[in-house]
Amino acid sequence: MNRLKDKVAIVTGGARGMGAATVRLFVAEGAKVVIADVLDDDGAKLAAELGPAARFVHHDVTDESGWRLLIDFTNQAYGPIDVLVNNAGVLLFKTIAETDKAEFERVVGINLVGCFLGTKLVGAQMIRRGRGSIINISSADGMKAANGLGAYSASKWAVRGFTKVAAMEFGHKGVRVNSVHPGGIDTAMGNPYAEPKAEVNKRYAMVPLQRVGDPSEVAYTNLFLASDESSYLCGAEIAVDGGMLTGQYYVGFPGAPGV
Repeated sequence: MNRLKDKVAIVTGGARGMGAATVRLFVAEGAKVVIADVLDDDGAKLAAELGPAARFVHHDVTDESGWRLLIDFTNQAYGPIDVLVNNAGVLLFKTIAETDKAEFERVVGINLVGCFLGTKLVGAQMIRRGRGSIINISSADGMKAANGLGAYSASKWAVRGFTKVAAMEFGHKGVRVNSVHPGGIDTAMGNPYAEPKAEVNKRYAMVPLQRVGDPSEVAYTNLFLASDESSYLCGAEIAVDGGMLTGQYYVGFPGAPGV
């Protein structure tokens, strides 16, 4: 408890999934959190559940003026911002040949441009104070290829590289910037048909932990990066992926499950 006592945080895409799990955990650990999302009903419900330590703001991460309003709101509601989690994102399952320009630009706009705007504008306030933590949610697909995810993978690889540059430019000014790379997580985006977890786990039989991840497992990583416990991490990439990026099993070879 109280790992984030007296800290103020913004979590984009905070109304459900990994974002909501992060909001709940941050509040439980003593933070005041602004939930920024376009999902009004979910965001308002979560804020009401958590009480005075959480507020909801309708926010489109691609809107620069909206970012300025969000920052002003947070400052007035809770005070200067200590933590930003750039979590908002969208997924598109289409081959490159099937993806049109507008679809590609939408994915990149939300996943990358939104991250850029938040890092730039919230980061400027953090730099003036000489401290802060920015957590950019990339993906395991920002560290490998995946067929059918051309726009998504492109955006998440870019978030990874952008985070490295931000870490260099912000780190010496007291602001830490790191990226988190979830693998398969049991959320509305990762499990859109709400299949039972036992069924979803079958798709991860080739991954070392052989299961889908829970949103709370990403939230705890975000908590570590938001807290002073990670004070010497800057520019780090943390994969929360059940070992997906380590490799996949060759069935029947020594060391594989059941062998």
